[in-house]
Amino acid sequence: MSDIVLDAPHVPLNSHGDALPSTAAPHAGIDLIDPTTEQIAASIGSKAPRWLQRLAGPALMLALWQLLSSGNVFDPRTTPSPLTVAMTALGLLASNELQMHLLASVQRVLQGLALGLILGLVSATTAGLTRWGENLVDTNMEVLRAVPNFALLPVLIAWFGIGEESKVTLITLGVWVAIYINTYGAIRNVDASLVEAARTFGAGRRELITAVILPGALPGFLVGLRIALTSAWLALIFAETINAPLGLGRMMNDAREYFRIDIIFVLLSVYAVLGLLSLALVRILEKHLLTWRRAFDGA
Repeated sequence: MSDIVLDAPHVPLNSHGDALPSTAAPHAGIDLIDPTTEQIAASIGSKAPRWLQRLAGPALMLALWQLLSSGNVFDPRTTPSPLTVAMTALGLLASNELQMHLLASVQRVLQGLALGLILGLVSATTAGLTRWGENLVDTNMEVLRAVPNFALLPVLIAWFGIGEESKVTLITLGVWVAIYINTYGAIRNVDASLVEAARTFGAGRRELITAVILPGALPGFLVGLRIALTSAWLALIFAETINAPLGLGRMMNDAREYFRIDIIFVLLSVYAVLGLLSLALVRILEKHLLTWRRAFDGA
């Protein structure tokens, strides 16, 4: 019986007789994949977009709601199913009623948001950058924050009547307080070592404000913008109770009087969508304005 001799693979050696690393595959037809490159890239590429992942929670809630409604767990007279709400929304869209009221509400929010942003930024920078500004502004703003702006509704009606001025003013107050509190706090919490370093390198007052303090306060301002947008939509509901001929709040009052629970749920859904769109806008701003900041994104 003859011996079977297997040819050992040729291994290149260096000058000391040690084997050199080889990039060749150990077996024909088998490709090795670097787990730090291709496999991780493939796993990342297979994931759904981040915005789609964030909709998993609401989608699960809607599915559970529909399941419980189909099982007659919820009384349709008080808690209509998602399909019923969707059919009601389609009817309101077909009649152009929802668009008409939505446009009036969005216009009020945009006006109040613009005025509140201007007032909030001016007062926050004045109080945050100067001692005299803090003495004149901060205490007044703290008082305004302590008083619920909805409690000012009768005063606003006495001052401005039941027209658009009182509605826009109520929204402006909510936005103003949110922008001021967060922006002022962010300015005063800028790292003092960065300010001292800029002064050491000869930065003047204007450069110190524009290159160090305001960029450092930008994250706090964006947090305030998130809260301000939420406050604006919340104030809108109360503002449109002041004899508003058009608006989502007017639709809500009419639906409550006629016990149209399905329309109330439609309007609640509209408020939710408007809130999510507002937060998405802030996230886009954060993505473009805070590219220099690394933050924890979840584990």
